[in-house]
Amino acid sequence: MSRVRTRPTRDDTCEKLFEAAARVFEEQGIGGASIEAIAAAAGFTRGAFYSNFTSKDELIIAMLEEHVAQSIRRNLELLEKHKDPADFIQALKSMDRTQQDPLGRAPLLHMEMILYVARAEKRRPELAKRLRARRKLISDIVETTMKNSGREAPNAAWTGAILLAMEDGFRLHRLIDPETTPADSFLRAITDLQRAIGNAAGDSCS
Repeated sequence: MSRVRTRPTRDDTCEKLFEAAARVFEEQGIGGASIEAIAAAAGFTRGAFYSNFTSKDELIIAMLEEHVAQSIRRNLELLEKHKDPADFIQALKSMDRTQQDPLGRAPLLHMEMILYVARAEKRRPELAKRLRARRKLISDIVETTMKNSGREAPNAAWTGAILLAMEDGFRLHRLIDPETTPADSFLRAITDLQRAIGNAAGDSCS
């Protein structure tokens, strides 16, 4: 007879801590949030927090890492199902955002955490690893979708860096001025660029 698991796994505990930390950070600010407050919001003791993370900084890095990992997994799954570039973009537009991790659901908190990590030079290498992973994801998507449409991506890595900078820029602009920056601004920009590239390719062949 199999035993019933009554204690949460480390993944369960981390997920609860991530959700609780996101709530506490939004309410109290990242700098002002204490480990005790985060643990209490998750329904754990201080000891349970330290059995998973050595510090608040380590928790934040883990949250950013999980956000990037989920984003990579989600986008690659979509890319596998939607080979055509236009279909892929449409799938991104219709994605259920409520199923994302706390940072995916709260862009402002995501930006705040990035700035929090970037302010300390010793933390920047960890942040840079996540940035490079996001760039590679977009570069891989660019290369794959271009090949699927019968075109070559001359410099997918650079194109990925440009698109990621655009995405972060639109995200920041939407936080500041949502009235003039629709939620789908980044995806609309990609569609427009894709159309312009297609037209330019057509003109060069005529």
